[in-house]
Amino acid sequence: MAAARGTIRVGIGGWVFEPWRGTFYPDGLPQKRELEYAAQRLGSIEINGTYYGSQKPESFARWHAETPDGFVFALKGSRYITNRRVLAEAGPSIEKFFTGGVMELKEKLGPINWQFMPTKQFDPADFEAFLKLLPKSVEGVAIRHAVEVRHDSFRSPDFIALLREYGVAVITSADSDYTQIADITAPFVYGRIMGTKDAEPNGYSDADLDRWAKNAHVWAKGGVPDGLETVGAAPAGKSRRDVFLYVISGDKVRNPAAAMALTQRLSAPS
Repeated sequence: MAAARGTIRVGIGGWVFEPWRGTFYPDGLPQKRELEYAAQRLGSIEINGTYYGSQKPESFARWHAETPDGFVFALKGSRYITNRRVLAEAGPSIEKFFTGGVMELKEKLGPINWQFMPTKQFDPADFEAFLKLLPKSVEGVAIRHAVEVRHDSFRSPDFIALLREYGVAVITSADSDYTQIADITAPFVYGRIMGTKDAEPNGYSDADLDRWAKNAHVWAKGGVPDGLETVGAAPAGKSRRDVFLYVISGDKVRNPAAAMALTQRLSAPS
């Protein structure tokens, strides 16, 4: 009998990208129906626009209405929060972020990606102060937090211990030049893979797609996939985890094909 596993959602970054018209989106599909089309074929989408500025509450409500039950959006946290010198002073900005309309996504609000610049170094005291500011729930909805760090100073067991204490995930960046930290630190896993190539019809080779499908299964069953770089000790015990896996960057035109190929592999009987 197969071990119980969490829910695996595979997605892409955003849904508005002109080169996807005619490659992912059918010719003639109205732009206002692109989100609906993408959401019928993927399990999640990571919204990047929230990193650069606020969105209207009506937009979040519309995105909720245009997507099917079970679909989930990940959101980038505001750069005005993560790019500041002193993270401990981010409290008012974090409150503004969550009261600015994002809760209109309701049950479709997935994890928040707090992405830091490559120049941001690990300051244990300040980073813990930031983690203390992150709300566990807003308006009765549990909030899942993940951090994407890109400086090697974060490759520290102290960083991993902090995240585990606060139940925050470290985002696994893969197939890129960014710092990779694949430790399990939360009840869910957040991965971003960035190695698609235009020469591959599905973005990745069959072997690489098989590899990432296997990694997702391992994560969902509570394990740590082989071949990924970790920093601290393995987590105690082994429990099922939800997995959010996004095909990002790389040769972006191939990302929807890669995400759908992974989804197909993951839906096949194991």
